[in-house]
Amino acid sequence: MNVIDDDFLSIVRCPVTKSRLRLEGNYLVAETGGLRYPIREGIPVLLPEEAELPAGVASLEEFKRGMGKNERVTG
Repeated sequence: MNVIDDDFLSIVRCPVTKSRLRLEGNYLVAETGGLRYPIREGIPVLLPEEAELPAGVASLEEFKRGMGKNERVTG
């Protein structure tokens, strides 16, 4: 399991939804939308194209379109 500092978690945000991230196993998970960013060798990979999409979402573009209806999304 990876160790992520609480101070880091208090400031880091999802690059797509700008929501807070929480630690779940080897992932940082966006509180809004549920994108799952992997942690590899102790380093969070906060690239949208590396994130695991929520169930039922086929692409990052589909995710952004869906989130754009309710949340501020960049990109």
